[in-house]
Amino acid sequence: MHNSILLISDEHNPLYSSVYGHDYLQTPNMERMAEQGTVYENAYCSSPLCSPSRSAFMSGLRVHEIQAYSNCNVGLRSEFPTYGKVLKDQGVYTAHFGKTHVYDKGERLGFSEIHYSKDQRWPGDINFSRRPLAIRSDAVERADGFGVKDTAFDDDLSVMDAAIQWLRQTAPVLGQPWCLTINLLNPHFPQWNTQEYWDLYPEGGDLPRYGKEEESAQHPYAQDLRDHFQTEAFSEQQIRGLRRGYLGNVSFIDRQLGRLLDFVQESGLCTSTNIIYTSDHGEMLGKFGMWWKCSLYEDSVRIPCIAAGPDYEKGRRVATPVDSHDIQASLFYAARAKRPDHWSGQPLQTMEEHDAERAVFSEYHGHGTRSGAYMIRKGDWKLIHYTEAPHQLFQLSNDPDELRNVFSLYPQKASELEAELRAICSPELENDRAHKFQQGQLKVLQSSHSG
Repeated sequence: MHNSILLISDEHNPLYSSVYGHDYLQTPNMERMAEQGTVYENAYCSSPLCSPSRSAFMSGLRVHEIQAYSNCNVGLRSEFPTYGKVLKDQGVYTAHFGKTHVYDKGERLGFSEIHYSKDQRWPGDINFSRRPLAIRSDAVERADGFGVKDTAFDDDLSVMDAAIQWLRQTAPVLGQPWCLTINLLNPHFPQWNTQEYWDLYPEGGDLPRYGKEEESAQHPYAQDLRDHFQTEAFSEQQIRGLRRGYLGNVSFIDRQLGRLLDFVQESGLCTSTNIIYTSDHGEMLGKFGMWWKCSLYEDSVRIPCIAAGPDYEKGRRVATPVDSHDIQASLFYAARAKRPDHWSGQPLQTMEEHDAERAVFSEYHGHGTRSGAYMIRKGDWKLIHYTEAPHQLFQLSNDPDELRNVFSLYPQKASELEAELRAICSPELENDRAHKFQQGQLKVLQSSHSG
């Protein structure tokens, strides 16, 4: 039986780290953790958007099962028990520090204690209409969100300081196994840095290698997202600034991970405590002319996943695809607690290094695209199934940047992955349910506005 520390950043595309192969962005503490533990090379979120991804993780269920489709919190279902409550009910002390952004308020999520939850105010994001497609009027202003700000990291430092203080003062006197979750806001936009971090990567103010001229950038859903966020209006200066700032934000997160690793080592927790680093989703960062998340392309839907501690083999790299439900299942495995049978996921600790038959799933029903989309990753192959646009099939082993859609060239492989998808859900049925749920949300918003 072991304790768990889970550090979750916000919007970290793992390809922007030295552990996952970035050319010059240095993440020494992620490297240190990788040497001490296991890197999961192909990890995915449940949905590439904050509230859907976090709600799925919190509940152990798929996004379509809990109907948390977007960042709008009007009329969300809140009856789902959380991993914090289920663990607590079995004698595991559960502490949570930082952002929740899920289907219910932090105080009602059932953790033993929760701090700095920063619940999203009602009604949340109201720009989620897909029929017709909402266009954001503030997108270009968002693109100015980069550069130096003295207070850039103050919120995250408050959360991190409090969590380490909890480890120092509370954890040693609990007398029971515990699970600590820490949620930080970086490297989520805006890309503000303190001067120290801004100065780290002057070469980071570059342009994306693959722009909107690529085949994958021409897909209707990709065009929807560029329209929704008005990214065609971004200037070269804004693109370069956002990209540079993002690198500084990742380095900040890496340093916070280092603080955790230092404390665990210095306090003697190494033999009793696992540490997992991950994020809620990725970031396109200008690839294909697309920004932020909301896409099932790799940069948006991939997440980092590094785990170290007594449950994890040192220096191991696992190629088998995993997802955020597997990460959540690992907390139960470490505590030797029973996880509800109907929850998704398999513990990371039990994952084979190369399982070509394992399939992972992600879905998206949020703002910025005309309709729903679903992803299946299995072995070297990835299917993106769109309900209102041509499907895409990528062979990631020789096309990791998803530049060539080979759907028509490999119909048998496409059918195989579609069968995996339909074993999880009916894409047509769940797409209809999502649209109907969101229409109800829009009616409530219209009624409250007119009233």
